[in-house]
Amino acid sequence: MFAIGGDLPVARLGFGTMRLTGPGIWGEPADRSGAVRVLRRAVELGVNLIDTADSYGPYVSESLVAEALHPYPPELVISTKGGLTRQGPDQWKAVGRPEYLRQCVEMSLRRLRLERIDLYHLHRIDPSVPLEDQLGELASLRAEGKIRHIGLSEVTLDDLHAARRVVEVASVQNIYNLARQLYRDTLEYCTREEIAFIPFFPLGRGDLTRPGGELDSLARCRGVSPSQLALAWLLHLSPVVLPIPGTTRVAHLEDNLRAAQLSLAPDEVKELTERWSDVLATE
Repeated sequence: MFAIGGDLPVARLGFGTMRLTGPGIWGEPADRSGAVRVLRRAVELGVNLIDTADSYGPYVSESLVAEALHPYPPELVISTKGGLTRQGPDQWKAVGRPEYLRQCVEMSLRRLRLERIDLYHLHRIDPSVPLEDQLGELASLRAEGKIRHIGLSEVTLDDLHAARRVVEVASVQNIYNLARQLYRDTLEYCTREEIAFIPFFPLGRGDLTRPGGELDSLARCRGVSPSQLALAWLLHLSPVVLPIPGTTRVAHLEDNLRAAQLSLAPDEVKELTERWSDVLATE
């Protein structure tokens, strides 16, 4: 368990809902009832951190979460994000104007059927708007009781330092996996400061765990799946790491969650990291 912001205890493997939408993270899922089943099964299995965003669909993912899980169990933490607009499949544009961020929060509250969002991430920093204005608006919404904790997404260590001069930051959500460790300095800082570090794409986009790949071979030697090995590696990096693997299939969900029981020795963690050092050198 890890307590986000010091007062939101969550199991360290969460669930990310981005892939529950249509192709290109656009529109409805092909199997809406199947998406609902996956969400409900995740909570049945002890997941109590559900990550979503208003831009997934857009709006589809948040509506699915409410449909599947409302009324929410008291221990369930819903994390959502705002500040990215959508122009079509696989198209994203940051908008950080304060009035837009306020609208994002108000509409997420409505779609999720919440009175307060436990964890709200600025999905991307908008370089055309002063950071103080973007985070200041979220701080105002927190003071109004509409947000409990504020997080950031896809930020550098310099971004995090700048943000912490404006608001308390409870979490950082950055891409991180065996083959993408660009934000290692940010992870180390979050560990020291006890800020939750939430890796998205913890399994890559499927390429990291493909059958016949190097990770697949290593996992077979241990009698586990490549997904389990990749997630266990993340969990062993730091106690603040909270991976949020997503899937559209219950069987895959159940396989992922078994990673929490996989123990790795320090030398195994080091070996896994170093096997992908050539990938890191090209980033």
